[in-house]
Amino acid sequence: MDQITLKKKEERRILNGHQWVFSNELSEVPQHIHPGELVKLYSHSKHFIGIGFYHPKSLISFRLLSREEIPINDDFFKTRIQQALNFRKKIYPESLTNAFRLVHAESDHLPGLIIDKFNDILSVQTFSAGMECWLETLKEILVELFHPRMIVLRNESQLRALEGLELYKKILFGESESAKTIIECYDIKYEIDVLEGQKTGFFLDQRENRRLIERYAKNANVLDVFSNDGGFSLHASKAGAKMISAIDSSEKTLERYHNNFLLNKLSNVTSIKDDAFEALKKLTGVDQKFDLIILDPPSLTKSKKNIESAIRAYKSLNKLCIKLLTKDGFLASASCSHHVTEDIFLNTIMRAALETKTELRLLEKGFQAPDHPVLLTMPETRYLKFAIFQRC
Repeated sequence: MDQITLKKKEERRILNGHQWVFSNELSEVPQHIHPGELVKLYSHSKHFIGIGFYHPKSLISFRLLSREEIPINDDFFKTRIQQALNFRKKIYPESLTNAFRLVHAESDHLPGLIIDKFNDILSVQTFSAGMECWLETLKEILVELFHPRMIVLRNESQLRALEGLELYKKILFGESESAKTIIECYDIKYEIDVLEGQKTGFFLDQRENRRLIERYAKNANVLDVFSNDGGFSLHASKAGAKMISAIDSSEKTLERYHNNFLLNKLSNVTSIKDDAFEALKKLTGVDQKFDLIILDPPSLTKSKKNIESAIRAYKSLNKLCIKLLTKDGFLASASCSHHVTEDIFLNTIMRAALETKTELRLLEKGFQAPDHPVLLTMPETRYLKFAIFQRC
């Protein structure tokens, strides 16, 4: 196994719990080692630090797998996945749900790997060249542990391009039949399409935040912006909302949205197929008001260089929503952009309120569900911010 060495005094961050080494932290960046190969990492003083995946062309040169000198083989990955599964069974037992995030990359010490379980289908994403090399092994482990009807690869993220990996989606295991399945979370059913739905097929990270909005939804006129498959809307309807209006730009998404209302025998909903900014502007133009507005936009920036434009977009969206609130109405706002920290997120909403001459008070905060755990020593693993405000 090849070895790589850190520059002098560059070991502190990884010894303190982080799992990445950047190319500028290495004493040299060997080009003869193939992307994704296993290497041993040493400090400048030749002390062993760990074993992980190496990439000679990526900014992230090293992704840690183990701090011990142990074999990295099929049994290693099976053990890690079994440990991840044991934790998910504890927090989301079968009696509660048939869907959860099984592996959350670095938070489960499996760098560059995402696995979501949706009933009888598993959805897999790989973001690192190293993990891509182990796909066949991962498939065999998942088949043995779960006996799934299908395993779908959703490798469409632009993050893969940073590792020189192609973007694609395909069925890794199972028959080429429909990738639709029905999941259940907190007594609400969703028919999802794991091959065609957004990201891995469905957003499980907002699971707990969807429950938070229920107490504000009774008898409310609700607006759900970037409604997706209807997670927030269905919880609002279940809680007794008077009427729900959904905004989404995708016709296929809105079709799934309405189907999920039918699946749950709920009907108090209308939808608007439009760009969210344009739809919100039109609603402010007719002076329509809502008692509860849910704003859950997609990530508006993937890098620090675009953060200012992302902040402007978040502020504009929140300003438009604030203008549509009734007196004493509630705004549930979210950001899934990692580079937008909680402080930036809250400050952006405060500025949106100030610019609309509105006073908001913060009622509740949330973040990603516990099957998307956060490593305290690795801030990159925390990305979702969620807060509920009241206009006063």
